[in-house]
Amino acid sequence: MTTIAHISDLHVSKADFDENIFLKAVDEINDLAPDMILLTGDITDKGYYKDFLKATDYLKMFKSPLFAIPGNHDSRNRGYETFEELIGERSWRVITNDGLIVIGLDSSSPDLNTGHIGREQQLWMDHQIKKAMSNGCDFSIVALHHHVIPIPRTGRERNILNDAGDVLNSLVANNVDLVLSGHKHVPNIWKLENTLFVNAGSLSSYKLRGKDLNSYNTYFIGENDVKLYLNEVGGKKTLFGEFSRK
Repeated sequence: MTTIAHISDLHVSKADFDENIFLKAVDEINDLAPDMILLTGDITDKGYYKDFLKATDYLKMFKSPLFAIPGNHDSRNRGYETFEELIGERSWRVITNDGLIVIGLDSSSPDLNTGHIGREQQLWMDHQIKKAMSNGCDFSIVALHHHVIPIPRTGRERNILNDAGDVLNSLVANNVDLVLSGHKHVPNIWKLENTLFVNAGSLSSYKLRGKDLNSYNTYFIGENDVKLYLNEVGGKKTLFGEFSRK
């Protein structure tokens, strides 16, 4: 069994970050002790260097290995450079001992809200997945900030990937198991052919829609099935979906 915590959209800043909620989430996730934490962007709200410094201190509170990609807010004000200095590479690949490949893609562009993967990064993803699967990996995860498929209950669609069609074709053609995103602050699951597209809510920002609460997702990947849970910070845990492994 592999356990993954999926967090997103912290928005560390003076105005939009709820520190108390974040600290509750840290305690909950540390108690769970997942094998890894995947953070799908918008660690900061404005990309300011001082906010990244605060964010790195907050992220050190997690006890499990954490892998992050930038969001559109992180790439503001030269934050894409700061991300590489303080957080790490903006695109990466991880292969675990139990046969998972996890790929992080940078869908952000400096000072733009829209998302873009690009041909070069898409081809790199294709190559990494095919190589890993031919070498014994049997479960694949791709994490990016921007959603590939529109999310319900989020109003007019404005910020989907501008090359979503090509990226979606690659993901489905490669039979990727899980595609994880953030950005819209609304949890959601779509299933397209053999691929699950899972969106996370905002872990710790005040930027919430309606009566939505701060939340994160947890994934339990077993030999035969995958269970997905929606966790309200300081509140209830709900089975989000259960699917057989292909």
